[in-house]
Amino acid sequence: MKILVVDDHALVREGLCQVLKGLEPDEPTDVLQAPNCAQAFALAQVHPDLDLVLLDYHLPDMNGLAALAVFGKKHPELPIVILSGSANPSIMQQALAQGAAGFITKSGRSDELLHALRLVLKGEIYEPDSFSAFHDSDPNSERVKNRQAPVFSPRQLEVLQLLLDGYTNREIAVRLFVGEETIKTHITNIMRAFKAKTRTQAATEAARWGYRKSSSMD
Repeated sequence: MKILVVDDHALVREGLCQVLKGLEPDEPTDVLQAPNCAQAFALAQVHPDLDLVLLDYHLPDMNGLAALAVFGKKHPELPIVILSGSANPSIMQQALAQGAAGFITKSGRSDELLHALRLVLKGEIYEPDSFSAFHDSDPNSERVKNRQAPVFSPRQLEVLQLLLDGYTNREIAVRLFVGEETIKTHITNIMRAFKAKTRTQAATEAARWGYRKSSSMD
């Protein structure tokens, strides 16, 4: 695992290096450091095996959004997570809309940071709960106005219905005569479609779209 930390404060970089050691306990984590964007771009160029970049929003030579655009052009497959001392929803929205794989505030706890980065490394997008709550409650936000209902396959609809009915993955697998790993994949895709981080959040979001529990369970 190789991660690049870009922040102009040495203490912040060193603190993140210590935290990141716990990201994958069974795998060594090599953390590179850069105090500005120029050095960050140079390191990314000579380390094509980078797995992740933690990019501070406020940097001396370029702001985070501009740097995000450069990384996106030169290294489109490299996930970039924005770090910021501010929880400004507008900045979060811009960063995520422009391709950031996540947005993390420096006021959060280290376990929250590790949880977010593990999601990103799995190919998911991390949004702080405060960001989701703000936009889900604001009827004028683009996120709400442009929201479209997720589209599911017939099998995914069956899995979703059983999820709403409260069945576990194992129970759903038995009822549908498929392997439990197949059900886990369907559940993951359903959660991703609803932008949910847990099964419970997915069920709640499904209810908002009009999905309901069966009238009875056998």
